Amino acid sequence: MSRLAGKVAIVTGGARGIGAAIAQRYAAEGATVVIADRDLEPASALAGRLGGAAMALPLDVASRASIDATVATVAAQAGGIDILVNNAAVFDLAPIIEVSERSWDLLFAVNVKGLFFMLQAVARQMIAQGRGGKIINMASQAGRRGEALVSVYCATKAAVISLTQSAGLDLIKHRINVNGIAPGVVDTPMWTEVDALFARYEGRPLGEKKRLVGAAVPYGRMGYPEDHAGAAVFLASADADYVVAQTINVDGGNWMS
Repeated sequence: MSRLAGKVAIVTGGARGIGAAIAQRYAAEGATVVIADRDLEPASALAGRLGGAAMALPLDVASRASIDATVATVAAQAGGIDILVNNAAVFDLAPIIEVSERSWDLLFAVNVKGLFFMLQAVARQMIAQGRGGKIINMASQAGRRGEALVSVYCATKAAVISLTQSAGLDLIKHRINVNGIAPGVVDTPMWTEVDALFARYEGRPLGEKKRLVGAAVPYGRMGYPEDHAGAAVFLASADADYVVAQTINVDGGNWMS
């Protein structure tokens, strides 16, 4: 039996990487999946591959108007919202003395403010529906500790873990479970950019940082986007009804908590 049959799920930043892997798995588990992304072309292409149980919508989580429009459209067209995966995020790194206000503002606007107000808008819809729901926030192992070159991103993901706890405690009375997933290092297209930034600031050849972090994972390799889909299905399913305000590490053993 499909574990998410009859459910409607929104995956933000769902066009690529972990978001796309979760969207594909949710569709396979019977959910109607809304792939919400700033880049509508790959979102639409993915929705097309997933078939009639999927749709793509434009979403910029840094815009409250965009959030409200997306939630209203999904509620009207799909008959409600049962699952939200708050996956949209951006990344940057620099030494402390070189961090720009622009970089700070962008990372917090998307990774924290955007995530929170998307959560809020969906929670309001779920409360109005009266049938509970599941909200899954994508955090990171970077939220578990500081990193010298990654201060702002680490701070945003620590905020995600904290907000997951607070929202989880507040919303469970409405039978809305809020939990998180903390990936480790994941082999996505974004890592090409991450590797280039590390190469610049650490004086490494291109590709070396990616190789080193992958080799350092106890499991023996970097994660793949698909490695996170199982946890996302579990947290979205009835099996996780008694799981509240937790952030689950899915990182090959990189962090223990």
